[in-house]
Amino acid sequence: MRKCLQVLWPSFMVAALAEMVFFMVIDPQELFLFGEPVYYSPLTTYSIGFFGFWLICAASSLTTIFLQRSAVELNHHSEQT
Repeated sequence: MRKCLQVLWPSFMVAALAEMVFFMVIDPQELFLFGEPVYYSPLTTYSIGFFGFWLICAASSLTTIFLQRSAVELNHHSEQT
């Protein structure tokens, strides 16, 4: 549970910041997806954007947690199998 919170909470905070910065520069009504204009409401666009940013940030945090494992943790797991 602790590692889950170590991944999700910081990624949530960075995703919120990234969305604020992104949508300060980009108007949600002027977005294009695969060459077609996006016809969603601004609230829907903000929500999809936030969850997209959160997913990317969570993947980054999860990668950091994965790479912080020590040799003892890696070898202990392989000895049990």
